Parts: sequence; C-alpha cells; structure tokens
Amino acid sequence: MKFSISSTTFCNRLQTLNKVISSKNSLSILESILFDLNGNELKMTASDGDITLITTLPVNEADGSGRFALNAAQIINGLKEISDQPIKLSIGDDDYKVVIKYQNGKCEFVGQSGEEYPMPKGVNDEAESVTIGSDVLLGGISKSLFATADDELRPVMNGIYFDIMPDSITFVASDGHKLVRNRNFKVSEGQESASFILPKKPAKTLKDILLKDEGNAVVKFDDNYAEIIIENYRLSCRLIEGRYPNYNSVIPKDNPFKVRIDRQSFISALRRVLVFANTSTNLIKIRIINGTLVVSSQDIDYSTGAEESIACEYEGNPMNIGFKGTFLIDILNSLTSAEVVLELADPSRAGVIVPAEQEEDEDVLMLLMPMMLNE
Repeated sequence: MKFSISSTTFCNRLQTLNKVISSKNSLSILESILFDLNGNELKMTASDGDITLITTLPVNEADGSGRFALNAAQIINGLKEISDQPIKLSIGDDDYKVVIKYQNGKCEFVGQSGEEYPMPKGVNDEAESVTIGSDVLLGGISKSLFATADDELRPVMNGIYFDIMPDSITFVASDGHKLVRNRNFKVSEGQESASFILPKKPAKTLKDILLKDEGNAVVKFDDNYAEIIIENYRLSCRLIEGRYPNYNSVIPKDNPFKVRIDRQSFISALRRVLVFANTSTNLIKIRIINGTLVVSSQDIDYSTGAEESIACEYEGNPMNIGFKGTFLIDILNSLTSAEVVLELADPSRAGVIVPAEQEEDEDVLMLLMPMMLNE
C-alpha cells in the first residue's frame, strides 16, 4: 500500500486522535491508530475502549487498499518535526513495514495488522437525533466543563448533562459546590424532549475538535451510547448511566441583592488577593457596601493578608459573604461578558452569577455555594 499526503494535515489529525488514546489500555493494540486505506480515502480511528474518534482524509497517489495499525506515539514523534511538505508512505502488505519519505530523508518502523483492532459499539437503530450548531455545542461544553466533578460515589456528576427540549437545549454541570446552567434557544425547532450525560473525556475531545470546525453537529444517542458527527470527525462514546439531579431545584428563585461589576477587574483583584489566602481553603471574603466591593483574604498561620476595593453598582444593605477564590475565578473566566451581576440573598445561601448582558438566544447562569466566615 502506498499514498502521499501533506505532513502538516496528517500530523494535525494524528495529534487530535491521540488525545483519545489512554495511557493504560486493556489491549496493547489500543496504543495504536487504525488506518483503513480505500482508494484515495484514508480513514483513521483511535479508541480507548469507551471512546472512539474517527476522521477521514483524502490522499494522493494511492496504490492498494487495506487496514493496518501504527503506534500513535511513534508515528506522531516521527512526523511532528517535519516541515509542511508532501510525504510518501508505503506499507508492506505482509510485514506491515512502514517507510515514510520526505524531502531530506526517510524513517522506517513496523506496524501491525488492523484486523485485531476492536470495532466501536455505536448507537442502535432507534437512536434519537438532534442537530446542534457547532458554535452552540462548543459554547455549551466550554462554559460547563470546568464545573464537572470527579466523584466515584456519584458518577452522574462526572459529566455534562444535555437536557433537550422542543425549543432549547440546556447544558448543565455541577460538582456540588458550583453549578453551570447554560440554556440555548438556537436549536432545531420541533425536536423531541430527551436527555443524556456526556462523560468528561469525550467532552474535552469535542471541545478541541469544535475549535477547528464550523457548521452543524449531528448528535445521535440511545440509553448507552452517543455519536457526534461534525465536518471532519465522528466521535462515539459510552454515556454515563443514571438520573441527573433536579438542577433547577437548587437554583435560588429570588436573590434580592444584586451587584454589577466589571468582570476583568474582579478577576484581577481576586488573583492578587488569593495569593495571601489560606492555601487549604482558598477562602475569599467579599464585603459589599454602597458602590464598593471589597475583596480580602487572610492566612492567620502565616500572618499574611490582602485587601482590594473595586467600584461596583450596588444599592442595598452592607453584606459580607465568603467564597472559595479558585472556584469564583473559574466561573468568571468561563463567562465572556464585560460585566457580571452577582445575585445574593444572605451569607449562607448560594450566590448566582450571570452576565450583565446575555448573548442572543442564550441564558447562562452560574451558581456558587458560600463558605463559612469566622468573624
């Protein structure tokens, strides 16, 4: 088998596929990428047993067809330092010896038969399907991923919950301390109500892929598996089984005290003050009075502390509330608006953070549980 292809295009696709491969595989062949050459089309597959990513590329000067597997690390390391140029690959039909020729040299190594590569399980014939704009899917994953949990006792919290309604799709993630609810109305009308929980790893992989693609994503899913098809890739994965908690029940219906503040100024102040906080708690104290928000931290053990004042819009009673600083920064970083609004009730109830100006067809809400203040 022989074919030629752009080194940069080939290596970029290989590096994307490599993100799926696990460092601990039950089958040694899963350390490899499967190649299927058929005419002038090359299909490449990577899997860790639960997640499978497939991409297809056109090739030139193809001769022969067949399936073979190449160690992912070996071929990527062999190609990533080659400048953008056409490269020629030849693969032995019997011994799977690979020779890659480029402008100033060549490299050789041995692959293996692709017949032992496990084929991915996919959705069944009765799978539901929804079409989502790639920008909507990317936004939903990007704003939610940081809030997913790593909880062995509650695996349903370890992914992003897709709550699909006839007129909207809502992306939800929570680790019990923070929660993201991102509802988007820019979806296909008339879709059926359905839901599923996408695990964290395929969500991360999708985020990387969607940064490079436009158009629509077709999402097919049944009770156990999902398949997401976008322009250059098809990702299939096992879903997280179980019932997601009623996220709407934990969101306060009315937090009467609202603080409007510049998001970037708030982030900068939090980062500076967090340096002097207790490293085990990362507690940040927020005091709001009239048009000023005071951010402070203290570590009694090391006699350190810091305090900064930021202008804000606030009319209400003075209030003190504590939050975990790292969580608050994560939330503010995931938003994109110039200003945010903190909706508060009292120091013991969850604070809600929303963009001051919501993007069109979008309703984003972030929730953060407070921390006890020792005053």
